[in-house]
Amino acid sequence: MVTVLLVEDDPAIRISLTRALTAKGHVVASVPHGAAALSSVVRDQPDLVVLDLGLPDIDGAKVLDMLRGVTDIPVIIATARDDEREIVRLLDAGADDYLVKPFGAGQLDARIRAVLRRTAEDAPAGPIVIGDLQVDPRGREAKLNDKKLDLTPKEFELLLYLAENAGTVVSKQDLLIEVWRQPYGGADKTVDVHLSWLRRKLGETANEPRFLHTVRGFGVKLTAPDAS
Repeated sequence: MVTVLLVEDDPAIRISLTRALTAKGHVVASVPHGAAALSSVVRDQPDLVVLDLGLPDIDGAKVLDMLRGVTDIPVIIATARDDEREIVRLLDAGADDYLVKPFGAGQLDARIRAVLRRTAEDAPAGPIVIGDLQVDPRGREAKLNDKKLDLTPKEFELLLYLAENAGTVVSKQDLLIEVWRQPYGGADKTVDVHLSWLRRKLGETANEPRFLHTVRGFGVKLTAPDAS
């Protein structure tokens, strides 16, 4: 049984979605404010948060930032804002999915189930070790030569996916689907930019790679420097 925290200030939407999700078998708690959402997450630790952005006390984007500072609980943004740059920014900031109003309860239920499948606790017990690089899925941190890397949530997810598939060429389309949750396509430039940032933090460049190797026409693969 999945516990869902619905953060929505519109009473009609809040009541309607609570009833519909409850009918689909979820245990739903709802709050109308960002501060109440933060308290509820810390106190009750729900399985997933559905977060509106237009909250009366704290903007939902700020609530997401604050949540990501204390928890990895999956967050689905559910809002009327449909600006593409805002969608990309919030996905990069750690949102697991983004749903634009109006939408039906059935679609939200499907998104909840999909997100929970992706974030299921199937991570290995210890860090993934690739040469001097360590990627810890449970601790959500990466180290190079025992020094912690300062990664954004999306950079960590990108590195983790590549580490989980070390030695395998991963296409940009695969990265858009698995890391950016864009199954119907997206901008390759987004992947290129994040790979560039990640390379910089790994102490390498595209011309002088150590871990991240571009395979032209196919994608990128992560290998230990002595295995490249």
